[in-house]
Amino acid sequence: MKLNQGVHRLQGSLPKIGIRPTVDGRRGGIRESLEDVTMEMAQSAAKFLSDNLRHANGSPVECVVADTCIGGVAEAAQTAEKFARAGVGLTITVTPSWCYPTETMDTDPLMPKAIWGFNGTERPGAVYLAAALSAHNQKGLPAFSIYGEDVQDIGDTTITPDVQAKLLQFAKAGLAVATMKGKSYLSMGSVSMGIAGCIVDESFFQNFLGMRNEYVDMSEFVRRMDLEIYDKAEYELALQWTKANCNEGADVNPPHLQRTREQKNHDWETVVKMTLIARDMMIGNPKLNEIGFGEEALGHNAIAAGFQGQRAWTDHFPNGDFMEAILTSSFDWNGIREPYMVATENDTLNGITMLFGHLLTNATQIFADVRTYWSPKAVKRVTGHELTGLAQNGIIHLINSGPAALDGTGQQSFDGKPAMKPFWEISEEEVQKCLKATTWCPAVDFFRGGGYSTDFTTLGGMPVTMARINLIKGQGPVLQLAEGYTVELPEEVHDKLDQRSNPTWPTTWFVPNLLGEGIFKDVYSVMNNWGSNHCALSYGHIGGELITLAAMLRIPVCMHNVPSERVFQPSAWSAFGAMDPIGADFRACKNFGPLY
Repeated sequence: MKLNQGVHRLQGSLPKIGIRPTVDGRRGGIRESLEDVTMEMAQSAAKFLSDNLRHANGSPVECVVADTCIGGVAEAAQTAEKFARAGVGLTITVTPSWCYPTETMDTDPLMPKAIWGFNGTERPGAVYLAAALSAHNQKGLPAFSIYGEDVQDIGDTTITPDVQAKLLQFAKAGLAVATMKGKSYLSMGSVSMGIAGCIVDESFFQNFLGMRNEYVDMSEFVRRMDLEIYDKAEYELALQWTKANCNEGADVNPPHLQRTREQKNHDWETVVKMTLIARDMMIGNPKLNEIGFGEEALGHNAIAAGFQGQRAWTDHFPNGDFMEAILTSSFDWNGIREPYMVATENDTLNGITMLFGHLLTNATQIFADVRTYWSPKAVKRVTGHELTGLAQNGIIHLINSGPAALDGTGQQSFDGKPAMKPFWEISEEEVQKCLKATTWCPAVDFFRGGGYSTDFTTLGGMPVTMARINLIKGQGPVLQLAEGYTVELPEEVHDKLDQRSNPTWPTTWFVPNLLGEGIFKDVYSVMNNWGSNHCALSYGHIGGELITLAAMLRIPVCMHNVPSERVFQPSAWSAFGAMDPIGADFRACKNFGPLY
């Protein structure tokens, strides 16, 4: 299967990381003695980041190092000019020594910034770090502090593990900020079934994310199907691949509501066309220009999108489940490739949460309803089974009407354990396992126009993070998250619980990591405090990275179970109440305001 690595689908160059070596500008022996070691520190940081980071499309992340050490305002300006021309989207200032903070600092208010002050004794970078952070905070330019726990010798170019972790956490979040800037969210349709998350709040997108909003009516799908505004050759390839790889599941509708074989075959053709059309609307397709549709060939430069579907579309046409599931998966008929972020029911807030997770992990996301809390007592009553292990305190049923990415089966693996991986690490064998673990059931009867729903059960044992952005009147956006694990139930237990909801939809059984107090005192409290009917599920415990990203965008985090040692926010945040970190986050975000 073809691996589509390094394909840049959107307009705008990939952001780079700018490395700023700062130095004591005094000549006559002081600067000269520090020049080489400071530049070596910068080069070491650049190499470490380039070796360990990739963009979501698989391309390596590039670092741009200043031409000279920065000893004063002139060299700071020269570096800023170089970075602007090179497409730098975030900066890391490094130094082993004292420098003049206000003369050497990065003053771009839109650029996420960190300062790494080397922990040494000869000319301690900690002194500059503290002074520079003070200057940033006084001027309203929040910066992240990176300072190693252990003292190193002045010539030691080793990056200690604690510094490595902070460099990566900052860089991943900063790259996400820079990648979103200037891109679009495409609403395909409008509000689904009165779900408030579908209501586009343009001020949120523009002020907090630096994104623009694009809109198309769902009738555009009909127009493009009727006028055949899609690549016909690709359509034939896609339909053939779908017939060969997408196994049709059971039709659970009563006989009088079941569609004929002819109708079902036509539904397959329609949902494949919908998939091509949605992708083309997001990113464009030069093939359309060749058949006389130049405007359509351009697309909307959408880094994320959502499809309304219910009910204006699904009362008459096949549902969007196949389209959403295939687009959000890491593979299709063209090979293994970067997933698209597409939210079902056009839940814009969940779509952006999916985008956050994707940009931080490079892997796809599971879109799900936060459907049911099953207590140990309730499971025992209904099934006779006693929950044990990770599930012993109860489980949350994550399930939705079929759009979850096929990667969510858990059939990919790291070190023999279930995973959802960046697409360039997925093998053809793993793709086939994901496809075989999925069936496509004819849609249930409230999808009056037919279609197919993705049916699978996620394997247990995956570390995952459940997250969601919510908008609160008078407050603005807030992020909530819960790190935990997927779990498996005995087949007969799963079936009894699944039948009480909808057996044709994909299920993920989730348990959060509990803290024994507050919102995370038990599983019920996590479910009871979730702020919406939807969530995005990322592979890995990425709560720390989400908190860092949210701080950069000035979105407070109202609920999390991340250990304090992985919470990394700008140094100014502690000034708003170090003894009350959640409250301090809210106060800091309000004080500094949205990034844009």
